[in-house]
Amino acid sequence: MTGRLAPYTERLAPYARKLRPVYPRPGRTDWRRWVPSWRQWTGAVLASFGLSGLFLVFAYAATDIPQNLNTYATQQDNVYFWSDGTPMARTGWVQRQAMPLKDIPEKVRWAVLAAENESFYSDPGISFKGLSRALWRTVGEGDTQGGSTITQQYVKNVYLNQNQTVSRKFTEAMIALKLDNRMSKDKILEGYLNTSWFGRGTYGIQRAAQAYYGKDVNELNASEAAFLASLLKGAGLYDPTLNAANRDRAVERWEWTLDRMVKIGKLSQAERDTYRKFPEPLKQNPLHDTGTQTDYLVELVSQYAKKAAHISDQQFDLGGYQIYTTFDRKREEALTKAVTEARAQGKKENPGLAKAAHYGAASVAPDGRIIAVYGGPDHRTQGYNESNATTVQAGSAFLPFVYAAGLEHGVHKTRNGPATPVGPESVYDGDDAVPVTTPEGPYWDRSGRKVAAHNDGNESYGNISLHRALALSVNTPFMQLGMDTGLPKVRETAEAAGLLSSSMGPQVPTLSTGSATPSAIRMASGYATFAAEGTHTEPYSVRRITRNGSAVALATPKPHRAVGSEVARQVTEALAESFRTAHPGAAPDSAQVAGKAGTTEDDTASWYVGTASSVSTAIVVYRMDLSKSLEPLPLDGLAGTPADGVAYGIWSKAVSPLG
Repeated sequence: MTGRLAPYTERLAPYARKLRPVYPRPGRTDWRRWVPSWRQWTGAVLASFGLSGLFLVFAYAATDIPQNLNTYATQQDNVYFWSDGTPMARTGWVQRQAMPLKDIPEKVRWAVLAAENESFYSDPGISFKGLSRALWRTVGEGDTQGGSTITQQYVKNVYLNQNQTVSRKFTEAMIALKLDNRMSKDKILEGYLNTSWFGRGTYGIQRAAQAYYGKDVNELNASEAAFLASLLKGAGLYDPTLNAANRDRAVERWEWTLDRMVKIGKLSQAERDTYRKFPEPLKQNPLHDTGTQTDYLVELVSQYAKKAAHISDQQFDLGGYQIYTTFDRKREEALTKAVTEARAQGKKENPGLAKAAHYGAASVAPDGRIIAVYGGPDHRTQGYNESNATTVQAGSAFLPFVYAAGLEHGVHKTRNGPATPVGPESVYDGDDAVPVTTPEGPYWDRSGRKVAAHNDGNESYGNISLHRALALSVNTPFMQLGMDTGLPKVRETAEAAGLLSSSMGPQVPTLSTGSATPSAIRMASGYATFAAEGTHTEPYSVRRITRNGSAVALATPKPHRAVGSEVARQVTEALAESFRTAHPGAAPDSAQVAGKAGTTEDDTASWYVGTASSVSTAIVVYRMDLSKSLEPLPLDGLAGTPADGVAYGIWSKAVSPLG
């Protein structure tokens, strides 16, 4: 073989020698001796182009279009279970209905093409410029960048995963090229429109039209289609019902898409001029909303599951998850029945006031499990969850946290002096309108007035022990105790017990008398901390998640020490006396029941929070006309009287029997 090739190698040898770099180059001076010749440069460039082309040819030939569609093209329902393992709900959040391209209006198609890939019908299936930019962003800067053609996006949707890696992008490009040669453009566009994610659990333009506008795709106009096209950039960023920033982005993208349609000749300027008002979508997806109480549970659980299991909205909407909740069916039914009856009674006795009435309720176990919640009367008309709303003040229901802070940290009678212990029998002034003092003297507010606490009904009690003051819900000792302990310590104790920092009021004396605005879930969680001997576990609604039978990693809250066990016992004893003083004979002597009512100085909220059978339940009644403002309104007797409160009535029915 060597002998046969010898004549050819001899002829090529001179050329090879010229291409071979010789350094320093003879016949050159200075820096030129180290620079390759133009022949060497040309040879290197041609060789690199040749090798690259050869690599792409082999890669194209070796890449096959997968036979099976991936999970992004085969959606499933998510199934929710009660704590006893029986099915609670099967959501239809994942919805997709394929539509033939002929049934999708041309303006709807071109709204998508104008927004995503106006050269779709003329490109080879990939965008070399966009692909280069995407690869550069992925490799060079570690994030993702758009630029894919619709063919590439369709390939990613139905054949590949959503991982942003160089290998995935390269495979996507090869399959897109091959698919573009084998499938008509109309078929690719049809597949893309039927498999793309539009948010709200919907895949495909038909379900998106129903989810956002309550109509079929063939009823959409160009303006509505332009908005739906914006969702392809990321529904979490462009659904205007989520927040104000989303709406601004959606409006900007909607206007840009309509203008692009005009520019490429797919929408007349005259028709464009008729679309000056943003086509507001429906506030909720009507496809899955049944309005039942279970909808509130599903919403609460879904939010928690995605956060605790690190599941993206898009992954969750693909379905296939089995979600085992902490909700107790019997307790949920009892709580719902109790609130529903109270609502009906309120409408009967005070129809005018009841129009703006709201009832939040939640039950939480000492280990953090959310046992039951009441979210609202009808999820279709009131989407927000009343059990999770932070809208009204805690009032005197906050006093146990001040008591716990004082018992835990002691008090300071001098500025920066050592702490002096206090106990249940420590005596404070329980008279009404007692001025609040600091080590330097009276506490003055910004208007130059002395701050004074007030008791319910402006009643005075004289000198009273802290234990008795909590049992009788006397405010004035606790406003002073909060100042003596230190408001930062009061806040720290309340947050350690379960209240959110975002719900805490300003760090002024009224913090101790309940200026915080916790939700019913958080108040129940805080009282559950005392029942758990001072350990707090963050409230949670999901105990286990599987997907198609395989376990999904779930971050379960761990308990931590909030206050000492002795402090928790002393708080519980005072709450037990509070319950028996206000409601003698309501429970057997052997029953472990503790709780107290909570009222606000301006009569905008009525609470009852108590623990029975090791479960803490919080009830709040308030009035708010959401059509006018978010300001709480006076209850004006709707919540009953302190001796016969509606909140306590709901609580007692929900936890019955006591003992």
